[in-house]
Amino acid sequence: MVKIRWLGHSAFEISTQKVVVYVDPFLSNNPTAAIKVDEIKKADYVLVSHDHFDHMGDAVKIAKKTDATLIAVPEVALSIKEKIKTVAPNLGAMVNLENLKVALVPAFHTCSKGSPVGFVFTVDGKTIYHAGDTSLFGDMKLIGEIYKPEVALLPVGGYYTMGPLEASVAVTLINPKIVIPMHYGTFPVIEQTPDKFVEETRKKAPTVQIVILKPGETYELK
Repeated sequence: MVKIRWLGHSAFEISTQKVVVYVDPFLSNNPTAAIKVDEIKKADYVLVSHDHFDHMGDAVKIAKKTDATLIAVPEVALSIKEKIKTVAPNLGAMVNLENLKVALVPAFHTCSKGSPVGFVFTVDGKTIYHAGDTSLFGDMKLIGEIYKPEVALLPVGGYYTMGPLEASVAVTLINPKIVIPMHYGTFPVIEQTPDKFVEETRKKAPTVQIVILKPGETYELK
């Protein structure tokens, strides 16, 4: 069983009996954060989509605390001065690690170092796509066709990323079985609820299951 726990904003904890993965763990100074760094006892991998503060977040702290391996593009990984373990692939193909397969895929956004990315990763036989911060782009269709993610974690808040309309179109391109919206309700400029995304997605992709989580809630993928 794969447990997908939303921690608020774009932060997720993905866990199985063998591995614990954190993605974009923006916890400190996040008004919607479900947990604090001090509560984290175990992590094997920390994935960082880009170097903006609300995605890099507490990644280094968590990696140091748990001896986890941080995964990011080379420019971000090389900029980290603390002594932590890093894996620094670039965009292009799936990388096989212990209990984790991960591919860095494009995300259309900005950052200071390297390129922003999304992640497609497989744990315990289940494939999940975390889109990172991104606008809508046509090659999401290729991500869906090549990797066939069962779950898509998509930003829906607008202003910095896709909004509800664009994210609903992304669902039709990726064609996951399940979609979980993220990156909303954290800051005043971001849409406060996922309701419009749900409305648009039900019209465009009625067979896709929409899972709405509150920060701290978990969806179990069996």
